[in-house]
Amino acid sequence: MLAACCALQPTIAAAADAADAGYAIRLMTPETALKAALAGQAACRKAGFQATIAVVDRTGQVQVVLRDRFAGMHTVEAAIDKAWTAVSFKMDTTALAKATAAASASSGIRHIPRALAVGGGMLVEAAGAPYGAVGVSGAPSGDNDDLCARAAIDAVIDDLNL
Repeated sequence: MLAACCALQPTIAAAADAADAGYAIRLMTPETALKAALAGQAACRKAGFQATIAVVDRTGQVQVVLRDRFAGMHTVEAAIDKAWTAVSFKMDTTALAKATAAASASSGIRHIPRALAVGGGMLVEAAGAPYGAVGVSGAPSGDNDDLCARAAIDAVIDDLNL
């Protein structure tokens, strides 16, 4: 067994030498994340909703949280978790909600801490790269949260595609 293990080492070393030692990723600037959050808030207000908008980077780290003055206390954590869920599972949370419905093969995903499979979390992707996600909580339904999240993304997508 030891001989087999040691025989693989040159192959592994050659593969490691051939691989790049690092990689580049794209991230939103804090100013871009804030621009998205403000646009999401404006869309919610225009529709008559008091909500919280969260923007996370591609690793799920919070960049901006913007809670409107009358948004419920629970909306801050929910918005962050919706954004985290979208970026973690690489899909909008409305689609995740459908994919993880009760009795589905993936329903167990709903038991993962922080995973929030309800509408309002949307991926931010531009120029072929993921940038992060927007999460919205506080509108009267996930569909309405999605509308505000879409407005947030629409406000910055051209900036990110450059």
